[in-house]
Amino acid sequence: MKRFKVTLFSFFFAALSSNSFAQCTQVLVSGKILDTLRLQNFYNLMVVNKTTGRGVFGQPNGHFSVYANTGDLVALSTKGYPVYQFVVKPDENCQSKILAYVERLPQEVPDIIVRPLKTLEQIKEERENLALRETRMVTGVNVLESPITALYQAFSKKEQNKRWIAEQQYKDDQRRIVQELLRLYVAFDIIDLTETEFDAFITFLNIDEQFIKTATEMELILFIKDKYDHFRRL
Repeated sequence: MKRFKVTLFSFFFAALSSNSFAQCTQVLVSGKILDTLRLQNFYNLMVVNKTTGRGVFGQPNGHFSVYANTGDLVALSTKGYPVYQFVVKPDENCQSKILAYVERLPQEVPDIIVRPLKTLEQIKEERENLALRETRMVTGVNVLESPITALYQAFSKKEQNKRWIAEQQYKDDQRRIVQELLRLYVAFDIIDLTETEFDAFITFLNIDEQFIKTATEMELILFIKDKYDHFRRL
């Protein structure tokens, strides 16, 4: 009888643990990548969620942290090393801790030649002027002076549609500017993409809007070239 109680308790605990793991809507994936033969700084470490197609950079010391869903396929990619892949499996705290050991592969890195173009200045001006089109909103003290207008703007489908349209136009402007940069980089052999690959690569870039507006030409080239290398590998 005692043995039956222990078995029943173990079954109940396993079922409870399995249920708690299944309830993890998002999992905090964190860990470190290590070279098994030498000390190494991973300045170009990228953590790529292959299920969603998005990636972020890790830290130079090899540490990384990213949110994912249970069952997502995640890859750790860094130049000169094999890609390390794993499936996200949460623990009881909805976390997944990874320690990845890798060995460096022989590699030759070609020089990047930056050719100054007048059109780069035009694109730079467009980047600096990139801004979300404002839609008229009643805010602050004006809300007290015109509460009906404020309520209309907050809940009216027409006003919400205006804001949505403005946001979509802003995102389209960002993608258009990045596309123009990609065309230049393809023309001067910095990257090798076809027009049909632009959309997938721009989504993969997941580039920050503030970075688009403020980055130097060299920072943009290095950022896009680095992500392009990962894009081709994955």
